[in-house]
Amino acid sequence: MRKVTTALIIKFVMTFAAAWIAVSLIAGNSWTWALLAGILGTVVNYIVGDRYILPNYGNIVASVADGILGAGLLLLMDLASAALRLNTTSILLFGLIVVVGEYFFHQYLITSGIVEGKKAGT
Repeated sequence: MRKVTTALIIKFVMTFAAAWIAVSLIAGNSWTWALLAGILGTVVNYIVGDRYILPNYGNIVASVADGILGAGLLLLMDLASAALRLNTTSILLFGLIVVVGEYFFHQYLITSGIVEGKKAGT
């Protein structure tokens, strides 16, 4: 349980940093929007990307899927709120940062034994 908690904290810090760059620095929104995106992105990407896609399809597919999920989630947040103003650059940059960060994070998950990597031949 301690390993999973540590992994979730690392994932949140990484996702929040990506959101802060894209949402606050690039698009000029409040850091609270970046915090919300960090929390939602952490939860959704951990459940879908790390627990399901990573063990079944491997690191590269899971990393790209996490980036797409993150960018899609950010787009949904933008569409759902009149107060949040994002542009295409900020959404795509967030997705790209998430892809790169998740690639290395997935290696950590596999080597620490939190998630099994995709088995060869499956």
